[in-house]
Amino acid sequence: MRDIGAAETAGIESVRAAFARTCGLFGYTLVEPSTIELLSTLEAKAGPAIREEVYHFEDKGGRAVALRFDMTVGMARGAAAQRSLPVPARMAAFGGVWRYDEPQKGRYRHFHQWNVEVYGAAGAEADAEVAEFTVRMLEALGMGGARLEVSHRAIAEAHVRSLGGDVAALLRAVDRAQRRPEADVIADFARRGHSREALEGAMRLARARGSAGEARDALGGGEPDGWDELGAVMDSLERRGVGCATVNLGIVRGLDYYSGTVFEAFGPDMSVGALAGGGRYDSLSEALGGPAMPAAGAAGGVERTLAAMGWAGAPCGARVAVVHVGGELGAEAGALASRIRQRGIAASASLVQRPLARQIAAAERDGARAVVIVAPREWAEGRVVVRDMVARTESTVEAGAVHGALEAALSSETRE
Repeated sequence: MRDIGAAETAGIESVRAAFARTCGLFGYTLVEPSTIELLSTLEAKAGPAIREEVYHFEDKGGRAVALRFDMTVGMARGAAAQRSLPVPARMAAFGGVWRYDEPQKGRYRHFHQWNVEVYGAAGAEADAEVAEFTVRMLEALGMGGARLEVSHRAIAEAHVRSLGGDVAALLRAVDRAQRRPEADVIADFARRGHSREALEGAMRLARARGSAGEARDALGGGEPDGWDELGAVMDSLERRGVGCATVNLGIVRGLDYYSGTVFEAFGPDMSVGALAGGGRYDSLSEALGGPAMPAAGAAGGVERTLAAMGWAGAPCGARVAVVHVGGELGAEAGALASRIRQRGIAASASLVQRPLARQIAAAERDGARAVVIVAPREWAEGRVVVRDMVARTESTVEAGAVHGALEAALSSETRE
């Protein structure tokens, strides 16, 4: 079982806040998909093999259900159920998902995702919008050096079909070659009975990179429609100022329902893997029992992104700590902290009796920007001491005007 501590929770909430801001900029409406889905619904999206990757069980009504493994299923099912849904519809979600996977760096069995979907819009502009959103989301988190790698499912499938053999297996080999040496991947799949010649041909996808023209030359042409669509998406990204986008035909994504553009986003630390990905999946609505509806979307892993950022936690205490000298002033300190909070300033007071030095040390540990000291002599005169924990300065002010001194201290923080 994985419990999420205060520091990591602060990181998750910082990503949530950045996501909400980015959704607002793009006009995406936040929704909350169901945590539990019918197992048959998940299988409609990802195939029967998904049973090995999800937490599934039988409920008290005898139904086979599972914890959600992403947000897309619930959002697509919800969109399909709204027969009068105004389109194009932009939706977004943020929350926990569960996958029965081998835990590793930045990957857990319970983790968090952000997700955006566009329903009812076909074509390159919708694909480019969700890809741009992905980049802007990483930028909103202050991540420099992000890369966006774009491919097209039709191009990849046309190429591997021309090689003969098991199309699905060859695509899995290409996907695996993004993370492992090609020779190891070929040897591994050849031992399973797949043609070495076909595998070597499939690896040309993994090496087809650069501009759309360079990738096409490396592959020797291919499906005309796929190339036209890929070129249109890359042109749109360029017009949008997404300068970190490049073609990588080895990006095929692991889910079979992708039907067109696919992409993944990476940070500077490649050992963490892709931080986000997405693409077009026009057939998903029908697979879930709804009407035909073009759709494109993207999703990002929150914990994986925090790992790539080197998140080590953030102060989780209030910005102002009210401390006191002597046990008899503890109640007064608590009441003063309450009045400060009523002014809209985050403040807390010690709930246990401790020496002043230990109270101040705890405030500094928790990241307090300012400390208000309630001491017997000053309090008797109606005054308190305000200590700026960054500037290391102190001033004595009227207790009734302490909020003004605190606002000045906290505003200096934003100017630094």
